[in-house]
Amino acid sequence: MPAYGFTTCLWFDGQAEEAAAHYVSIFKNSRLGRVTRHTVDSPEGVPAVRVGSVMTVEFEANGQKFVALNGGPQFKFNEAVSFQILCESQEEVDHYWSRLTEGGGEPGPCGWLKDRYGLSWQVVPVRFMEMVNDPDAERVARVTRAMYSMNKLDLPALEKAFAGE
Repeated sequence: MPAYGFTTCLWFDGQAEEAAAHYVSIFKNSRLGRVTRHTVDSPEGVPAVRVGSVMTVEFEANGQKFVALNGGPQFKFNEAVSFQILCESQEEVDHYWSRLTEGGGEPGPCGWLKDRYGLSWQVVPVRFMEMVNDPDAERVARVTRAMYSMNKLDLPALEKAFAGE
């Protein structure tokens, strides 16, 4: 049996094609793939779909495989699942933060945000992960306290807290 790896399925209420295009526009190493359309109208009692409407959109974002499914209104994203973006610089943090919150996204605490579709993201500098794993407990406490006061993580401010400035 061949190994296909994992593909993350994201459930949308009619916005699968729009969302896939949005994510592909944000991340490098991304592309749209196959679009599958409904071939029959939905039966009575099932959320309305029409022949020709988009059922799924395959896409890659940052080299990861996804399928966006127009499943209907019954399920919504929540914080139980999020995607973590590790960033090399403050510029990269700023880029992802602004692109993912544009058009109705919501900033959250400590580097978390929700995009316009309600999907949760963590935008985190790699250096922050190094700081919170430092063996010096006081440094870790200072940088953690600084992080608690932020929405979008501010790497220069985190570095100052880590250094005790």
